[in-house]
Amino acid sequence: MVKIILDAMGGDDAPYSTCLGAVSALEKDKELYLILTGRKAEIESELKKYSYDKARLEIVDCPDVISMNDSPTEAVKRKDSSLMAAYWMLKKEDDTCALVTAGSTGATIVGGQLILGRIRGIKRPALCPAIPNSRGGVTLLCDCGANAECKPVMLCQFAILACAYAEAGFGVKNPKVGLLSNGTEEHKGDPMHQETYACLSKMQGINFVGNVEGRDIMMGECDVVVADGFSGNIALKSIEGCGKMVLGVMKKEFSSSVSSKIGYLFLRKAIKRMRGQLDFEKFGGALLLGLKKVVVKTHGSSKASTVAASIANAAAIYRNGLIGEVEKKLAVVDFSALVPGEE
Repeated sequence: MVKIILDAMGGDDAPYSTCLGAVSALEKDKELYLILTGRKAEIESELKKYSYDKARLEIVDCPDVISMNDSPTEAVKRKDSSLMAAYWMLKKEDDTCALVTAGSTGATIVGGQLILGRIRGIKRPALCPAIPNSRGGVTLLCDCGANAECKPVMLCQFAILACAYAEAGFGVKNPKVGLLSNGTEEHKGDPMHQETYACLSKMQGINFVGNVEGRDIMMGECDVVVADGFSGNIALKSIEGCGKMVLGVMKKEFSSSVSSKIGYLFLRKAIKRMRGQLDFEKFGGALLLGLKKVVVKTHGSSKASTVAASIANAAAIYRNGLIGEVEKKLAVVDFSALVPGEE
């Protein structure tokens, strides 16, 4: 059994979306065992609506819930919250494999570092979502918000983390790595990005192809795009906003006249395929890479289908040995020689 903990109270629509997502995940994966943390009475009330294998689901009662407005550092001290209880279980119980949460991003990051802990040698964990690209695959953007200020060694480690994810999560062999910058030329970017470029160019085990711009992320020229969390978050939110705008404009135009509505009837299958290809939610949430176990942080507004996809993704990358792959890639890089002043 693959035992995964779900923060059942995390997210805007919890526990409805988390419970329905959990039931869906159990139905699709017969080797899955779920532990739901949160307010037991509310969770049981939701689960009564569904039929599922009760032998593969348990509930851990946690009366407190961390809100999006709570201070992350203060929230970590509240051990009776659904998210922090989940982290402590993940840390202490060897047979627990992963954690999925749609709760506070800040609390997820802080709890991951202070409770669960980082893989030996990793400076900081990084958030890494899978972004649909024009090839029909995904581009991994690492980091997209966990670290607003970065050093070159951190960005080099993000490349290792995301490459391991590309291989364990999507079966990509020797993934192509690009560095997000304001131009493709080697000299582009601030001094930190220029130094990072030089380091990535010399790294063993990384297929570095140079700088990429924000517009290249969804074109699929790279399998991994490395970014500082500030730039990566802006890039991610811009992509999400652009997608919503395009779909909104299409909906408005196709309903604007009789001829447009008729045209839609001929194009609806193609539009459905396009929406499916550009659907972020089918890949679940972003991985918080660099921790000792698998942690998936999905969006606060996640639907049940996204929660289910996040659970499935967590199970898959655990089975494919993500943590071991990261450790193997770290072992071949001498950071003290690569980045002066770093160990």
